Amino acid sequence: MASEPYDAIVLGGGAAGLMCAAIAGQRGRRVLVIDHAEKVGKKILISGGGRCNFTNLGTVPERYLSANPHFARSALARYTPADFLALVERYGIAWHEKTLGQLFCDGSARQIVAMLVAECDKGGVEFALGNDTGAVMHADGLFTVASGDRTYRGAALVIATGGPAIPQMGASGFAYDLARQFGLKVVEPRPALVPLTLAGEEQRFRALAGVATPVVARAGKAAFREAMLFTHRGLSGPATLQASSYWRHGEPVTVDLVPDQDAGWLRAAKRAAPRASGGKVLAGALPQRLADALADELGIVGELGGQTDAKLAAAEQTLAAWRFTPSGSEGFAKAEVTVGGVSTAELSSQTMAAKKVPGLYVIGEAVDVTGWLGGYNFQWAWASGVAAGQAI
Repeated sequence: MASEPYDAIVLGGGAAGLMCAAIAGQRGRRVLVIDHAEKVGKKILISGGGRCNFTNLGTVPERYLSANPHFARSALARYTPADFLALVERYGIAWHEKTLGQLFCDGSARQIVAMLVAECDKGGVEFALGNDTGAVMHADGLFTVASGDRTYRGAALVIATGGPAIPQMGASGFAYDLARQFGLKVVEPRPALVPLTLAGEEQRFRALAGVATPVVARAGKAAFREAMLFTHRGLSGPATLQASSYWRHGEPVTVDLVPDQDAGWLRAAKRAAPRASGGKVLAGALPQRLADALADELGIVGELGGQTDAKLAAAEQTLAAWRFTPSGSEGFAKAEVTVGGVSTAELSSQTMAAKKVPGLYVIGEAVDVTGWLGGYNFQWAWASGVAAGQAI
């Protein structure tokens, strides 16, 4: 037996879906949220080590990847980190800023989920949880959604089911399949904010697993100064994860391993301490294990006084632009988010509505908008959710 039509059915009880439902509900709309999980906000709960990096004070459109780099500008301008922070403070949730503008809960990510559910409750939002979404149809101005043994109808349908990153949490490409069903184009998705793997001769760096060091990592035109971590499979750490979003298979990732050293530093060290070994001098700028390995790679294991200036100059240049050529990434299983998704050309940047299908909206990670590491993707979830919620 079909229920009375809702004003909007939101598919996905994550960050974007809950925000959209809360906004629409508080505007007097009758809203239903459908999610396959027994409880909403599962990915929010694991974010930020359980403390939820809920936004970033440095949010600007330039820190998002999209086939249309201007698409996110409207939504981000109309719902800012300050707006979400005001909501957090209204609920008395203690927070702190870590590095690079990242804001976290002092306590638990559960506080953010509880806040969003409370906001939904204020708007009388209903929930249908614990069942996969079945067939979705559109006819006579209504969307029909099968879930479990029930069928729901709504004047608007919001796709907020995210991308395929973290499949162990139930993530999938469902949003893309549904978008294609309605004739919307999808930009080919790929893993982002993901560790990179090394193969061939570069597998030798796996022996450094567990070693981390501050670097500047470059992929494409992007550069990130943060920590890089060597792993038993390749490279990880914030700098690598950031670069991975811009990396394309077959391209190198260029890493400045000594970003605080000026040109000529090894030659200056030779003059100051000619009897010091290359490994000892490198250890002044790098972790000991890495320093020893690189001294061996560069052929400067012995005393610096025995090295020519030309050789040391070449070593300086190599250390400042070490080229790794990843064999791949650790895939969607280890990716934090997805680059690609429903094409922004299909959507209104003002409302997130599909241009060709009246009443259809796509928000959050399902859209071809991907932020940097550090709270940017949550801010896009909030902003795109608000944009749709205000339009329904």
